[in-house]
Amino acid sequence: MKILVVDDESIVRRAIVRALEKKGHEVFEAENGKIGYDLWKSNQPDLMFLDVLMPELSGPEVLKKMGTQKFTKVVLMSAYSGEYNVEKAKGIGADVFVAKPFDNIFTVVEQAIGLVE
Repeated sequence: MKILVVDDESIVRRAIVRALEKKGHEVFEAENGKIGYDLWKSNQPDLMFLDVLMPELSGPEVLKKMGTQKFTKVVLMSAYSGEYNVEKAKGIGADVFVAKPFDNIFTVVEQAIGLVE
C-alpha cells in the first residue's frame, strides 16, 4: 500500500513512517502542506496521515485542494483536539481524526490501514 505522511514535526513524521515501513508499506513523507499536496498528486497514495497546523498549506487547505474527487483515505491529526473532532474532520473531507500525542502509534497505524483494506 502507498501511504503519505504529512506533518511538520519530524519526530511525529518519523515515528509514523517507521511504523508503516515495518508493516511493509511504501511510504512518502512531507514536512509541509504544499509538498504533501504535490506528493499526493504525483504518487496517488491509498492513505494519507495529514497534520492540521503546518506551514505553506494547513491540513484543511490540503483537503480543500484535493476536492471531492479524492481517492485517498485521510487521517487528520492535531494536537489541538478541542478544535477538531471526528465530525468536523469528516465535514472537511477527512475520513478519521486522531488527537496527538498518540497513546500508541501502532494502534493508530493499524486503525488507519483498516480504512483502506
